[in-house]
Amino acid sequence: MNEKILILDFGSQYTQLIARSVREANVYCEIIPYHQKIVPDSSLKGIILSGSPFSVNDPQAPVVPVKILHRNYPLLGICYGAQLTAKEFGGKVANSSKREYGRALLNKVKDDVLLQGVNDMSQVWMSHADTILELPAGFDVLATTDSIPYAAFRNNGEGNPLYCLQFHPEVYHSIEGKKIIRNFLVDVCGCRQDWTAAHFISDSVAALKKSIGGKKVIMALSGGVDSTVAATLIHQAIGKRLYGFFVDNGVLRKDEFQQVLDTYKRIGLNVKGIDAKKQFYKKLKDKTDPEAKRKTIGKQFIKIFMEEATRLEGIDLLGQGTIYPDVIESISVHGPSQTIKSHHNVGGLPKKMKLGLVEPLRFLFKDEVRRVGKELGIPDDLLERHPFPGPGLAIRILGEVNPERVSLLQKADQVFIKALKDHKLYGTVWQAGAILLPVKSVGVMGDERTYEFTVALRAVTSVDGMTADWAHLPYDFLAQVSNDIINQVKGINRVVYDISSKPPATIEWE
Repeated sequence: MNEKILILDFGSQYTQLIARSVREANVYCEIIPYHQKIVPDSSLKGIILSGSPFSVNDPQAPVVPVKILHRNYPLLGICYGAQLTAKEFGGKVANSSKREYGRALLNKVKDDVLLQGVNDMSQVWMSHADTILELPAGFDVLATTDSIPYAAFRNNGEGNPLYCLQFHPEVYHSIEGKKIIRNFLVDVCGCRQDWTAAHFISDSVAALKKSIGGKKVIMALSGGVDSTVAATLIHQAIGKRLYGFFVDNGVLRKDEFQQVLDTYKRIGLNVKGIDAKKQFYKKLKDKTDPEAKRKTIGKQFIKIFMEEATRLEGIDLLGQGTIYPDVIESISVHGPSQTIKSHHNVGGLPKKMKLGLVEPLRFLFKDEVRRVGKELGIPDDLLERHPFPGPGLAIRILGEVNPERVSLLQKADQVFIKALKDHKLYGTVWQAGAILLPVKSVGVMGDERTYEFTVALRAVTSVDGMTADWAHLPYDFLAQVSNDIINQVKGINRVVYDISSKPPATIEWE
């Protein structure tokens, strides 16, 4: 990378949003815990200090040497970062008499490059309990709000620019917040905004060629966006020395196994398909507990992986589709990183097989992965696929998993997903699928009474899956889907729609 911004994380719930805003301005950035040592680097153009749930006056409040950082780099302090800066330079920060939370209007009182192009009385978002009562000597006020006299301020002395905001420019409710962040990146730090998908691909392929050398890489692909884009990048670097495989675990969507293999063939990846349905069904027999089903699928997958790996000679590296949110979530601001989230790692394999890891997407967000995939020429139907759980339909079949129940759910799910696509609704929801309930009920079809299964339809809107709302799909659409499932899938005579949000419910039922 030719240039980058560092974001020092003090534990704010919004830190990832800062990073996303920087990336959207085509500037590369990384998030590190506030206590991690910063290695001097000519590519480092500036530093952003995040917000935090702490008060700067707490005995255990996280601190960094702001004055030392300021000597070397341009700085932007956001919320807690601003309050910490004010305190470190001799200002006065105290607990506010009321929590300053929600929308506010920004009143510009001084022209400055940071706020250029920002309208006066622009809406911003506040979220803090502390407030700055007195600015340090040598700082100027740039903007106020009705309740905050120092909403934006900067140093007026020599040396690197030092800006502070007591609001959150990175959140959606700060209408022109991204413009402020862009001003800091470009006009204050001098970033060129040249970090694009094409730039990332060329840099990554060159880096992979250098790091992998003449070694071979093995990789399990899921048919999802992350693993496919990661494999394509590795393939561009080392060609047929990437050995991929895609396992049919018996709980994929209808026809998915062949469809995904066909896509991989079109892309040119060296991927072997393994039909292991019978093995998985045998192991899943009599398993009804959700965690038992997950563990069974995980263990069986590892067994198959080990068998495939031992058939190949000279494998040194394991490719994975780990992305940046997984990396960030494995790092605590209170201690060093321990591990990537287990469901993004083929559990135990690197230790048992002594394989090094190749993770070309570990610094990308999901939307960036899709942009890179598009630049690589990966088909849109794969790039725009909804997230799908690792244990597949096994956790959408409540109770025991067997071929008959899988077949029922596959058919119902296919009707639902196809209808979403046909009615141009697929892209409006974040994730959708059908759930087979362990409930039979009486129905009437023609002159016959039936006693068949119930299916629940689930569709949610979300940004990242951390929270989600149920998708308000049109009633006539749901009525048509219900009618089609009941008419086309023998064994299902009742369809219900899940209108639970997350929290308190989860997106998946198990």
